[in-house]
Amino acid sequence: MNRDELLGFLRSHKYAVAATVSPAASPQAAVIGFSVTDQLEIVFDTVESTRKARNLRTNPAISLVIGGMEPGGERTVQVDGTADLPAGDELARLKESYYRVFPDGAQRATSWPGLTYIRVRPTWLRYSDFSTPSPVIVELTAEDLSRVT
Repeated sequence: MNRDELLGFLRSHKYAVAATVSPAASPQAAVIGFSVTDQLEIVFDTVESTRKARNLRTNPAISLVIGGMEPGGERTVQVDGTADLPAGDELARLKESYYRVFPDGAQRATSWPGLTYIRVRPTWLRYSDFSTPSPVIVELTAEDLSRVT
């Protein structure tokens, strides 16, 4: 799997399930709307008071599942990564990516108090395709991801 194929799959979806860890070490999951940059950064917005935002402020570990939710959806990407709250030029760049997928995000940014943007940098990724007689499973570490061409 090359970078264009991976980006194409990720960009063919706009919703994912995100799992974070609560301060009590309990898993908590939520559906998010996301975009993905050319650098394979995953970006989503949320209100600061949500469980995922609170959890990520104390523990930046996050997992995502993308795909597999539509009829015949036998292809998925699982992502483990580290989340942060970008600022300045980085935030502006990431918002551009997000607004291409969710144009209404710009309006939410001005009308939803406490809206924040979270970036996920993958540290591990698994692409699985069970739609063919011979399943395809590709695992990539952070180092592998930096080399995917």
